Amino acid sequence: MRLTAQADYAVVMMSAAARHCGGAARLNATTLAGETGLPLPTVQKLVSRLSAAGLIESSRGTGGGFRLARPPASITLADIIEAIEGPIGLTTCVDADRHECAVEGSCGVRPHMPQINGAVRGALAGVSLASLSAGVPA
Repeated sequence: MRLTAQADYAVVMMSAAARHCGGAARLNATTLAGETGLPLPTVQKLVSRLSAAGLIESSRGTGGGFRLARPPASITLADIIEAIEGPIGLTTCVDADRHECAVEGSCGVRPHMPQINGAVRGALAGVSLASLSAGVPA
């Protein structure tokens, strides 16, 4: 399982934002692009998506910019990934509305996939933005 570059960049960007006064200070996209090394258009696109997901608050005009919508300790890696990728799902069979698997009717693993998917999501939800922005783990 790999994250898309956009999800990876969103994590990098949110971590940098959290380091600025715990995310309470307003930042602009140019500053964040410079600090993270991400292209400015990418940062702007991610700001829009993260704002739509309620993870950051943005305002335009003089004194505008963006900041985290919640304290870094209450934003998880799962929140950021889902804001960019959508709901976390290892396989399509965790979605009851989709029937794309050729062996769906006889699969002995399918009944266990929601539990597996929940474990992966739970692990991602166990990592806070505060811990990601704290620096190198011990």
